[in-house]
Amino acid sequence: MKKFLKILLIIPVLYLIIIPVYMASSTNSRPCGGIVIDISDSSDYHFVTKKQLLNLAYGNSGRIAGKPVKEISVSAIENRINVLRELKKAEAYMTIDGTVHVYVEQRNPVMRVMPDNGGDYFVDEDGVVMRRRNLYNPRLHIVEGNVNISVAMLNGVSVLDTSIKKSILKDIYHLVNYINDDKFWSAQIDQIYVDGNDEIDLIPRAGNQQIHLGTAENYEGKLRNLEAFYDKVLPEVGWNKYSLINLEFKDQIVCKKRDNQK
Repeated sequence: MKKFLKILLIIPVLYLIIIPVYMASSTNSRPCGGIVIDISDSSDYHFVTKKQLLNLAYGNSGRIAGKPVKEISVSAIENRINVLRELKKAEAYMTIDGTVHVYVEQRNPVMRVMPDNGGDYFVDEDGVVMRRRNLYNPRLHIVEGNVNISVAMLNGVSVLDTSIKKSILKDIYHLVNYINDDKFWSAQIDQIYVDGNDEIDLIPRAGNQQIHLGTAENYEGKLRNLEAFYDKVLPEVGWNKYSLINLEFKDQIVCKKRDNQK
């Protein structure tokens, strides 16, 4: 009787050991059913395409559909896809039916940077810089002028990283996020220009004034003063009275009249 009970206990244990081994062996000899690409935010951004991801997944081996699953390295596929700076996340895995699934999330850009010394870049919500590689241009605030994109940034180091000692781009990142989070300023400001002294000019969507912010220091207070100026002064004197609105001085706004204004 005891022997019989031992056998009854051993059978489930053997089942738990043998079945996974059998399933693994069966799966490894199964032909691959192909690759399924899932771009989670494809309707919002178009930095990468399914064709581009497929080419990276295939690598030098060509199409993998029909190849034995045991000859396919999912980790190698994931590593090849992760070279794309435009991706915030990339995962590759294989299901039991032999299909390789690739799931990616694209970066969420917050501004476009076009330095005077050349190049065209996007900076995402994490401060990561990526080159503009195609014709797709999301509607973003454009930063131009004396902005340096370092080698470290191009290698994936965020502009917010402590290793980036001094960069006007870090200040611009915080300024742009402040503008993006404010409904009024997001609609009002079109471009941002950085001069040779690391001082900032704002270019509005409406009107043709030059708005000189000065340094990025206390940009919140400067923009609050400007909003009050827009609300209370310009409607009285006219929106085209001034060619320059200077915010660089503490708690004051200095304006320059147009040549044809009295």
